[in-house]
Amino acid sequence: MFSLVTIECSGARIFLLPNCFFQDMKLTDPLGDIYDDHIMDHFESPYHKGSLECPTCSHSDRNPICGDQVTVELQIDAQGQVQEAYFQGKGCAISQAAASIMCASIEGKSLADLRDFQAKDMLDLLKVPLTPSRQKCGLLSFKVLKTMLYSLQQQSEPASSD
Repeated sequence: MFSLVTIECSGARIFLLPNCFFQDMKLTDPLGDIYDDHIMDHFESPYHKGSLECPTCSHSDRNPICGDQVTVELQIDAQGQVQEAYFQGKGCAISQAAASIMCASIEGKSLADLRDFQAKDMLDLLKVPLTPSRQKCGLLSFKVLKTMLYSLQQQSEPASSD
């Protein structure tokens, strides 16, 4: 038989089981894998976090639910190739690491390649499974990129004279 340990904290009563009860059980955190080395490396030492001196284009967005914010800036050459990609932002490890990972992966790509870049491709770059609510964090920089590409395309198309 075992006895419960009771702790009172801020008026709430918490019951704890003794350690011997968990001796043969393996407890796992289903979200623990989200913060693997790949994500933490990009969060702690992000690739191209900062600003370009003279970006060709820039776009910002935020996730109103959690407050994550990302701005992506691109330097695009005359042939439509991304020469440099930088980001700024604040938020959770997933959103900021995703922006870093995306910037590293899109440099050297053409605008046509980026138009073909899909949400699944972005999630694959993260190398961790994300819950639906965390996918919004992981896809924020992708959403910023796609909105920027749409704006660039709209600017380059001649206005129709109806």
